[in-house]
Amino acid sequence: MLGKTANGLFWMYRYLERAENTARLIEAGQRIALTRLEARDEEWVSVLQSAGVLDAFQAQNEAVTKEAAIDWLLRSRANSSSVLSCVEAARQNARMVRTALTGEVWEAINATYMRTRSTLARKVSERDLPKVLGAIRQHTALVRGMTHGTMLRNEIYDFARIGTFLERADNTARILDVKYYVLLPSASAVGTSLDNVQWETILRSVSARGGFRMAHGAGAGPAEITEFLVLDKRMPRSLAFCVDKLHCNLRYLHKGKRKPLPSLRQVDQLERMYLVHEIGAVFEFGLHEFIQQMLTQLAGIARQIEIDFRFYE
Repeated sequence: MLGKTANGLFWMYRYLERAENTARLIEAGQRIALTRLEARDEEWVSVLQSAGVLDAFQAQNEAVTKEAAIDWLLRSRANSSSVLSCVEAARQNARMVRTALTGEVWEAINATYMRTRSTLARKVSERDLPKVLGAIRQHTALVRGMTHGTMLRNEIYDFARIGTFLERADNTARILDVKYYVLLPSASAVGTSLDNVQWETILRSVSARGGFRMAHGAGAGPAEITEFLVLDKRMPRSLAFCVDKLHCNLRYLHKGKRKPLPSLRQVDQLERMYLVHEIGAVFEFGLHEFIQQMLTQLAGIARQIEIDFRFYE
């Protein structure tokens, strides 16, 4: 496969996943804000920071407000990671690799693009926000479903999956960081009803509440939730699940090679260093520090994949 085709597939699915994940991050911030006794606009600084767009936002806006932050994350063309920007970039990449996609996948991404552009043509009111966020998740899920249902399991599929799971792991880490490090108001709130409600919100934001209840019941707390989202390979948005899928798809791409390329070795190292410990060791190390290390490692793997598969040649 040509490097440019691999690049287009990789980024098409990264952008799709990022659009959905940005919607989930907005939902996490919105739900956690609803647990506050007093509404505070400045806590949206934390959400922008976790999305990695705070500096760009501050360069374009005088102050952080809830309304401005949500609009920036949803529909600002000045924000390359906004939902609208990501869906447009995903469709542009899909056009570049049109012959590598089935007709069903192309129709799904085209429909997602048109509906998202229509939905986000104007500023979204707070009343309509839950419906809009839900629609974004449904549209991106349609593309994912068509991919699973119609694409051959070959290198085209592998690059689509690698892009998806790199982005998904990054997102789960960021949503956890929003809760644990940034949005928790003070150490005195740990273990209180406020703390528990916020952890419940994190589960909802990654569509993990039902699965968590099946696995752990209703009485489990923050340690079990963190373990579920970090180390449980049954949970399709956990860090361990995403990294395992990265490993599998990279291994398929390495078949027939005499020695593994650096990207596969980096994923092996990431699993051994960060995803084989008990959750107590993660808390002892520091969850925020652990997440930051994971984000750095994932970014390094993405850069190495671009090099290994000659994306720009």
